[in-house]
Amino acid sequence: MKDKKVIIEQSKLAFDFVQKLYFETSYLIKEIEGMLAEEEEKFVIGKPAGSAISARTSRGLEATNVSLWTIRKLAVFYIPEVATQTRGGQTFTKFGDKLKLIYFRVILNEKDLEEPYLLAGVFYEINNKTKPNNWPQKFENVMGHLEYNESKVFHKLDPIRYEDPYIKFKGKLFSVNLFDIKDSAEIQKKIIKPALKLFRAI
Repeated sequence: MKDKKVIIEQSKLAFDFVQKLYFETSYLIKEIEGMLAEEEEKFVIGKPAGSAISARTSRGLEATNVSLWTIRKLAVFYIPEVATQTRGGQTFTKFGDKLKLIYFRVILNEKDLEEPYLLAGVFYEINNKTKPNNWPQKFENVMGHLEYNESKVFHKLDPIRYEDPYIKFKGKLFSVNLFDIKDSAEIQKKIIKPALKLFRAI
């Protein structure tokens, strides 16, 4: 009976911790959104389906899919207000050689991970390769696609040169340990300023 009580308590603590981790990550994303909105470009957060993250998840019962029940990695992007359109609570960001945006990805857990970290930086010269009116029609469409193809997209961070049958783009990302970000000053110093420097240099 004692062992059962211990397991119940450990399960509760585990879920509470994961929930808190998600909340803290959400607050970080929103704080970055607020800071970037105050910049001269007036960045807005990309909204693929309302205000949401992009992540690879699964509800399948197959052993290979169970690990995807929990969100281990997630991504958002920030785009200058003039470079996108808002329709029904979603953004519509057209492809093109002049398209550039700030991309932000959080890695909470993966195989052999020593410490959670985040990737931040710039994607640019973002073009679709399909015929007009075919998928993808806007950058928001490919956010989940990039998560699914993460091993190909993120195997090299600076520079990124990615191309598949649907999309091609370039990018430059840098890495920051998540738990090194303790307050707003750290966000400015370690994320906002380096990301803006990359964005404005391209």
